[in-house]
Amino acid sequence: MKLHIFSPQGELALAATMASRPLLAFDFDGTLAPIVAMPDRARMPSGVVSRLRLLAQRLPVAIVTGREVADVRKRLDFTPTYIVGSHGAESELLEPSPMWVNAMESAREWLQPFRAELQALGVHVEDKRSSIALHYRMARDRELARQRLEEILKTAGPALHVFGGKLVFNIVAARAPDKADAVHAVVAREGAGSAVFIGDDVNDEPVFRRAPAHWLTIKVGRTSWHSRARFYLDSPREMALLLDRMLGASCEPGAGSL
Repeated sequence: MKLHIFSPQGELALAATMASRPLLAFDFDGTLAPIVAMPDRARMPSGVVSRLRLLAQRLPVAIVTGREVADVRKRLDFTPTYIVGSHGAESELLEPSPMWVNAMESAREWLQPFRAELQALGVHVEDKRSSIALHYRMARDRELARQRLEEILKTAGPALHVFGGKLVFNIVAARAPDKADAVHAVVAREGAGSAVFIGDDVNDEPVFRRAPAHWLTIKVGRTSWHSRARFYLDSPREMALLLDRMLGASCEPGAGSL
């Protein structure tokens, strides 16, 4: 069983990682911002924003999200060092490959005949250019929508990668970078001694799985799948307290809780 980050072992691991001047990388939805029924209404609590502003003055901070970069930027209310979108496929560090672009164009053409049926089921198709999300949170019959989506997605070609999430299925180019590729690229760019990565969903597992032993990985929430994160938080409501701990350990004179 994973340990809570506020356990004695978790506190020691956090202090040791923060002493290495790490990259601090965060997912957005379900991590910094609570999950909401309408994704367009997602916002971070003010206490989280104020703490992130302070941390970003002391250490490199990256937002690594499934959202499009332009979409998440307007929701942050602070300026991180890096923003990575579309599950790792949209980043200033990685130039989009024509192969990825072509794969997503083929995905749009493949989905087109199903759009009317998906709309009737209550599935929202969100095109983020570098990825496509099929949200069924608002479907009248979620189970029916999920089953039909699984049937449709089985017909996706080898150029596409499909993976699930919290009441959503995501489509990306099969060879596009994932969140793990993105976080490793940012760590290398920064020359950071290590990294802290915090996420809550299936698309965060590649980072948890490929994190070196000296990185600190934290899963937000307990879920039905076996997460590879080292520690967990119960919910996004604990994020402000965790950020306080990071501020206190960030080796800045006068650092401490707000």
